[in-house]
Amino acid sequence: MEPYFQQIELSDGVLPAPLFRRLLRRVGALGTERLRTTYQTTFWYDFSEPTNVVEEVILTLRPRVVKHPRIVGVEWWLSRMYATDVRVDFHQDRDEKLALRTGKLVHPRLSSVLFLNRVRGGALAITRELPDPANPSLAPRKLDDLTLVAPRPNRFVVFDGTLTHGVLDANNQIPDGRLPGRTRQRRTIALNWWTRRPTDTPTWAETKLYRALGG
Repeated sequence: MEPYFQQIELSDGVLPAPLFRRLLRRVGALGTERLRTTYQTTFWYDFSEPTNVVEEVILTLRPRVVKHPRIVGVEWWLSRMYATDVRVDFHQDRDEKLALRTGKLVHPRLSSVLFLNRVRGGALAITRELPDPANPSLAPRKLDDLTLVAPRPNRFVVFDGTLTHGVLDANNQIPDGRLPGRTRQRRTIALNWWTRRPTDTPTWAETKLYRALGG
């Protein structure tokens, strides 16, 4: 079956300035909360009344993204890392718990990233090639079709949920170990748009996590 969304769409200045500033303040207020497990701390939002600033952001972005009537909600998480120490490999987004339990691969209809700040390097790299376990960071064998998206405040990229993607290091190279020094923290919000709720993914309100995002 052909992917529903075949393009990579990039937009700048997607959020109104007051909402974007409030988002930056709330994410900054989290400090180091769950920093080591930032990629495992995911939430589900079904477009109901928002309970935190990220859900407000999702509702604002929704008209730009949802062109398919079967999309019922968004799985979201915070991505916080240093481009000198990238800790996420090239991958395809999937229903993670379902895959670990059964081996079945189910992808979101769309994947997307909202960038919160500018850093040295740290580009998002997107490709149709599959991750390759033989390479550092599971980088695909062929790299000639990589689309690179540089981190910029209030920049938003959306792409087909089956595409492979990863983060380049501070020199915009495939990560292969820690680099000397440290850049400013690279902050984004990852948002996967689903036609069904991913397995055992709680809503933010059902947890006691990231309370600084509320109010």
